[in-house]
Amino acid sequence: MRSYRFARGKAVCCIVAVAFLTSSWPGAGFITTEVEAAPGTSTAEAVTRVYDQRRLLFEEMELLTKVPWYWLAAVDQYERTITPRKEQQQQEQRVTGFRFREAFWTGPFNPDPEDRNPATIELFGGSGKDATADGAADPKNDRDALFTLASYLTGFGYKEEDFRIALWRYYQNDSAVERIRQFAKMYKNWGRLDLTDSAFPLPLRSIYTYRDTWGDRRGWGGLRIHEGTDLFAPMGVTVRSVCYGVVETKGWNPYGGWRIGIRDISNRYHYYAHLQGYEKGIEVGHFVEPGQTIGWVGSSGYGPPGTSGKFPPHLHYGIYRDTGSTEWAFDPYPLLKKWEQAERSKKNKRASR
Repeated sequence: MRSYRFARGKAVCCIVAVAFLTSSWPGAGFITTEVEAAPGTSTAEAVTRVYDQRRLLFEEMELLTKVPWYWLAAVDQYERTITPRKEQQQQEQRVTGFRFREAFWTGPFNPDPEDRNPATIELFGGSGKDATADGAADPKNDRDALFTLASYLTGFGYKEEDFRIALWRYYQNDSAVERIRQFAKMYKNWGRLDLTDSAFPLPLRSIYTYRDTWGDRRGWGGLRIHEGTDLFAPMGVTVRSVCYGVVETKGWNPYGGWRIGIRDISNRYHYYAHLQGYEKGIEVGHFVEPGQTIGWVGSSGYGPPGTSGKFPPHLHYGIYRDTGSTEWAFDPYPLLKKWEQAERSKKNKRASR
């Protein structure tokens, strides 16, 4: 069992301020986030509105609690990436993606796990806060959830290291803390929430070919299955980032040769292997954007550093998802076809203007 402490005097002042700022919002705490465009409104505009609503809420809480909006957004995004699909459907009407544990919200010894009374929640050491002054600390209320998160984080301090300690105390997982830190840095770097654009990993003008090679047998280094798609292209063809992300790994791997790994905002790890080399300036911790050059097609791998030429030049592209407890590979072929078609369509539209 764990107990948590907060600066209660500060919290009371902030709750009053939140209540004042949100009292004019109809249905405070619930904003429709379904991407369904109204008549005369494009889907893209509807998506933009959703991100704008989230950003407004995060900045509102930053103003009241001094917790940077990008840290709140990072925790929210991490929770979204580890939420099962069934629960995601239940959360479609909410702006935030937080799923607080009952014991955290109501208190570890609270006999009523559904308790929403701020007074008894505090009595039992719970962390749930009433940010809208409606007399209930509701974890399904966006403002209550955000204010509770911010209050919890500031209970440990206001520096990045303090936030990381607080997050480790909550998740008890080094990987979760690192993911949230990466997301926060990405949001801060680009200054926006919508980081979902994509690109095909090879220039469309280049010569290349690929098919679905997921699950094919591989024998070097022991019998195993192929976790990715091979895109065959001439030596030296540009390899590009498919996403906004941060470089997580770079260097030699006996199987993948010169390889690079990039983590995106959806908690997916993009793996590029058998490279000939890397673009200058691409290092671990650096940010990359869709279409940005990260290296070149090669045939490195299957041996000690420098081994090359044991197979035709190609890019091995793999993708892995972090579920919060484990990381698993899935077939990237459908995404590659989708990105290729989307980029080709954009190119054709520009050409027809």
